Amino acid sequence: MNSKNLTDEEFKRLTGVERGTFKLMLRILRVAEKEKLKNGGKKPDLSMKKRLLMTLEYWREYRTYFHIANNYGYSESQAFKVIKWIEDTLIKDKNFSLPGKKALLKSDMEYEVVMIDATESPCERPKKSRSDITRARKSATPKKRKLS
Repeated sequence: MNSKNLTDEEFKRLTGVERGTFKLMLRILRVAEKEKLKNGGKKPDLSMKKRLLMTLEYWREYRTYFHIANNYGYSESQAFKVIKWIEDTLIKDKNFSLPGKKALLKSDMEYEVVMIDATESPCERPKKSRSDITRARKSATPKKRKLS
C-alpha cells in the first residue's frame, strides 16, 4: 500500500500516528540505524519506512508476527527482531519515553478516580417444577419401526 496517496486522516487511521509523528520516528530510526551499521553488517532488505509501517501495523492491528512477516516478505523471527529493535530504539529516545512512577507522584496534577462495581450476580430465573413440564402422551409419539 502506498501511504503517500492517503489523506492525513486516512494515514492516521491506517498507522495510528500523525504524519509529523511518523516523520519524527523515521528520523530517529534512521540515525540509530546509521549508528548500528557504522561498524559493518548487512543492510536490511526493506526500507526503514516499510519496517516502521510494519511495526505500526503490528501495534495497531494486533496481528501475529507470522501474518505481518508474510505481508512484508520476512520470516516470523526476522519480523519479531525488526519490531523489537524499533520498539527499543524509540523507547530510548526522549521524545517517546514515558515518565516513570516517581515523576507521576511528583506531578501537581490531580487525578479523579472512578470506581465501577463489576461483580457478577446470578440471573434471576423462574424455578422449574413438575407441574410446569408438559408431557406428551405415549399414543401421540410415533413408534419406531423395525427395518426388515
